[in-house]
Amino acid sequence: MEGTLFKVLFLLFVLSIVSTLVHGQGTSVGFYSSTCPKAESIVKSTVTSHVNSDSSLAPGLLRMHFHDCFVQGCDASVLVSGSGTEKTAFPNLGLRGYEVIDDAKTQLETACPGVVSCADILALAARDSVVLSGGLSWQVPTGRRDGRVSQASDVNNLPGPGDSVDVQKQKFAAKGLNTQDLVTLVGGHTIGTTACQFFSNRLRNFTTNGAADPSIDPSFLSQLQTLCPQNSGATNRVALDNGSQNKFDNSYYANLRNGRGILQSDQALWNDDSTKTFVQRYLGLRGLLGLTFNVEFGRSMVKMSNIGVKTGTDGEIRKKCSAFN
Repeated sequence: MEGTLFKVLFLLFVLSIVSTLVHGQGTSVGFYSSTCPKAESIVKSTVTSHVNSDSSLAPGLLRMHFHDCFVQGCDASVLVSGSGTEKTAFPNLGLRGYEVIDDAKTQLETACPGVVSCADILALAARDSVVLSGGLSWQVPTGRRDGRVSQASDVNNLPGPGDSVDVQKQKFAAKGLNTQDLVTLVGGHTIGTTACQFFSNRLRNFTTNGAADPSIDPSFLSQLQTLCPQNSGATNRVALDNGSQNKFDNSYYANLRNGRGILQSDQALWNDDSTKTFVQRYLGLRGLLGLTFNVEFGRSMVKMSNIGVKTGTDGEIRKKCSAFN
């Protein structure tokens, strides 16, 4: 009997270690359960209200979390306003949803002053945005603290729209994310739009003989050229997931298979064998072990949301998300 009890206790001990490793450096699911029990519900209701009024805020919040985590870790450094901050760097100029985070923070400061970090609000808001767009939910480990540094000059390792697969893999690997995480997280492009300026180079004079990118489906090319006229329309918006820009699903991968990826970096995932396998598995193509995109997305998001987190006495809990204390 004692031997059985010891085995059970040892197993629980091992599981607790595994749980800690999965959750990350000091973050845990339900971190605010005693200090601010309504924290997650306040964020959820705030995000729901804003996204119901403007559905384009859902992809905006998801991208903002991604851009935050890839620079200085997931510490809300992207939210800080002021000259020379991350927010002012070119890749971040199109980010949207700051007002949603500010709204949630104001409510949380009323309910639980000085308790819930802006970094956690952003991580929760990203998850809630996916759910509101039709994706599956996942448990978000919380307990991050807010960073005290935000410099535009640090925004140089974000994946870019023209990156090759090798460059993308290097950038993700530097953050502890593998090739499956790369293909999965970029699948967040299943919702939202991008500006013509980020892919118009593919539409004309892409090759040495002046032709467009040959990986674009010819029947789709004419549509894109109409949406992005030559010498104008740089800021025109185009859906990243043609035909399904407001629904969180795996149709983004079907578009890659059909030569209808918008960004060069996206279409490259189908054209490179190391990433194509995962695209095929998300599409459930015959002969390959299938993957469920909605399930795997949550798993990869948990990994990403624990990049370089600040916990314990590191960092601070900002009173306003747009300014250091």
